[in-house]
Amino acid sequence: MRRKNYNPYLLPPWLRKTRFYCRTIILPVVIFQGVRTIIVPTTGDLFLLAFLGLLAYLLLTDFI
Repeated sequence: MRRKNYNPYLLPPWLRKTRFYCRTIILPVVIFQGVRTIIVPTTGDLFLLAFLGLLAYLLLTDFI
């Protein structure tokens, strides 16, 4: 089955705004979490950093 082409303008306006704001704020959050993980590395911080990194990658490549 072939996947349809993605068109962000077909999304509701509130979802487009939410995605835009998430894309602009995710990178500083990942950098802050990375610095925090370097200073005090705990298992929870490492999992959170990995999750935020994956989320940032997916948002910035327009996969989400």
